[in-house]
Amino acid sequence: MIVLPKRIAEKLRRESEKAGVSEEELVVEALSRMFDEPLDPEARFEVHLKLSEKYLRDAEEFLARGDYVQASGKAWGAAAQIVKAVVAKEGREFRGHAELWGYMDELAERAGNVMLRYLWRTANALYQNFYEGWMPPREVELAVKDVKVFVEKLRATVQR
Repeated sequence: MIVLPKRIAEKLRRESEKAGVSEEELVVEALSRMFDEPLDPEARFEVHLKLSEKYLRDAEEFLARGDYVQASGKAWGAAAQIVKAVVAKEGREFRGHAELWGYMDELAERAGNVMLRYLWRTANALYQNFYEGWMPPREVELAVKDVKVFVEKLRATVQR
């Protein structure tokens, strides 16, 4: 964990939202520039894969504490990060939800796997729940399990 002054932490949060990336991604990009260490596709893949794994663990911890809104946000983050990992493995880079949706449409079609579409939609319902908090706890628990399946399916496509 990196300790930041409140003012910088707030600016980081705002800038990451504006850029359509996680705070961690923004920090990695800034450090990459600062250290003159460009992120190649393999490095981006590694970052996104590790973030996906971290966010899944975080989601589980929030579920255990009964914080279903935060669990929703972390599970969504895990899903988004695994998609970005697959994209990075292909040598591409996306920012923003529209690009992720378009890519998932393309990937599900290419794989001939309609389940990827359903699981992606479930992850996006969690994203909405993070902001609106309307899902019952049991639905959040089930949706987080679905996100785990989604992450495993996509991880398998890049680790063959």
